[in-house]
Amino acid sequence: MPIKEIKKGIWAIMINDWDRRIFDELIPLPEGTSYNAYFLKDDKNVLIDTADPRKKEELFEALEKLNVKKIDYIVSNHSEQDHSGCLPTIIEKFPEAKIITSEKGKEFLLSLLLIPENKFIVVKDCEKLPIGEKKLEFISAPYVHWPETILTYEEKNKVLFPCDLFGSHLATSEIYASNNINVLTSAKRYYAEIMMPFRTFIKGHIKKLENYEISLIAPSHGPIYNNPSLIINAYNDWVSDNVKNEVIVIYVSMHGSVKKMIDYFVDRLIEKSIVVKPFNLTETDIGQLAISIVDAATVVIGSPTVLTGPHPVVFYASYLFKILKPKTKFLSIIGSFGWGTNMIKLLSEMIPSKDIDVLEPVMIKGYPKENDFALIDKLAEEIYKKHKEIKII
Repeated sequence: MPIKEIKKGIWAIMINDWDRRIFDELIPLPEGTSYNAYFLKDDKNVLIDTADPRKKEELFEALEKLNVKKIDYIVSNHSEQDHSGCLPTIIEKFPEAKIITSEKGKEFLLSLLLIPENKFIVVKDCEKLPIGEKKLEFISAPYVHWPETILTYEEKNKVLFPCDLFGSHLATSEIYASNNINVLTSAKRYYAEIMMPFRTFIKGHIKKLENYEISLIAPSHGPIYNNPSLIINAYNDWVSDNVKNEVIVIYVSMHGSVKKMIDYFVDRLIEKSIVVKPFNLTETDIGQLAISIVDAATVVIGSPTVLTGPHPVVFYASYLFKILKPKTKFLSIIGSFGWGTNMIKLLSEMIPSKDIDVLEPVMIKGYPKENDFALIDKLAEEIYKKHKEIKII
């Protein structure tokens, strides 16, 4: 458990969860995660965020190592339990402490953790709190990724504590991200799985942060950015409307028909110098798929028909595509059926945006024949032309 003074009077408490492999019973964690809290010592002592309840003992061990005898304020940037879960125990041990949060944050913590109402101080956007030589400013940042989120900025040392924003699910002994490419990969995965549905909100919040001089970004998951531009530039790219000359193919095949078509389709795209990434859903890490759709221009879904609809695994992946809301520009379907299909209608309902251009699907009966491959050629050519027409990075 790294404990480090990152600025004078500011300590990072980084509690690694090396073995955790799934988050919210949904998100794979191939590299574990960390729960970061921050202790600020001044005339008033402040704890920014806490930790997941399963790591409560480690959090208290860290506070003991820092010889913390008094906490005046606990800032709850975000109410989700991996950050707020130790609050009930903290206020029991430090009864004088008050919890600083947003109005909605108070509402959530009252209902989630049953904390007494008299324990809260509610702050508004850009409200400031002097704690001695240091001064905290609270920045409203709704839908990062819950509606109650605030960011905390410490003016004297120019440290931003953004909780989940700019975070990464990554257990590591390294305090700082520096230029570690692995950190950006983990951060992109985190963005794709958690932040991407709120891309428009996040774009606005990053614009707002341009008004602040930031020396350190200290998130509540993963390492600290001592080069803030590293993660800010990455986020500016991810939230932009720019897409890459890439096609993501999401598919499953039961009896070989879809696989035959997808293999042929992938080869045709490669011949046209389009980067193509096929994901066989029987083998795919959903997190890797999420990363790939962050900035791909086109997504193509391949599925056999099961009881007139898409294969259930494809339906699940399509639902994730819908709720993640990537900036995909084009979408199409390659499918097969035996005696009937309603696949196109059902998958069309999974389109997350009216701005996505749906290209002519290829639906074939039985095993693909020569004229079916001609339809796939046509789809590959259409994608090639569409990519030529738009801004590609």
